Amino acid sequence: MHADSWALKAKKLGLRSRAVFKLEEILTKTKTLKENSLVMDIGSAPGGWSELIKAMTPTSNVYAIDLLSMDPIKDVKFFQEDIANIDKIDEISSLKSKFDLVISDLAPNLTGIRAVDEENIFELNLLTLQTAVSYLKKDESSFIMKTFQNSSLKKLRLIMEKSFQLVQTYKPAASKSKSGEIYLYGASPL
Repeated sequence: MHADSWALKAKKLGLRSRAVFKLEEILTKTKTLKENSLVMDIGSAPGGWSELIKAMTPTSNVYAIDLLSMDPIKDVKFFQEDIANIDKIDEISSLKSKFDLVISDLAPNLTGIRAVDEENIFELNLLTLQTAVSYLKKDESSFIMKTFQNSSLKKLRLIMEKSFQLVQTYKPAASKSKSGEIYLYGASPL
């Protein structure tokens, strides 16, 4: 498999993944990230998004969580754990309703069976959304989540619209054109 231009650019710049360009575009368009932010990175491995947050706002505090291991990033607190168990992590659970930004590049392992994959994506997105809503500050905070264009997207977006004053959909330039991946952005939790 050949690397696309975004993957080559990421490698040339010494970045952990091409996904950083997707998040960077959304953060730039939404003007979401501020200095001294408290940020949660769900599904953080290999760490590209956490690394980007620290590069853009070195004073931000980043808490990263993933089932997979992640090489350390200076000043990022990483927890190798299932997102379903986040409330059992004292260092994070003590910060409920205090995060300025929750980001998620989380995706389930795909089976290749469309109905199963769509249901797994939807369930994982719902869990991620519920986590974000309980950990974000009310009013001036934001949520960015990867999802996929499928039969559950409209339902997911409607659920998200009940939790945020503003919901937008993004397809960053760094996303492969044939990929069904898109990003939902929610601002100002209700």
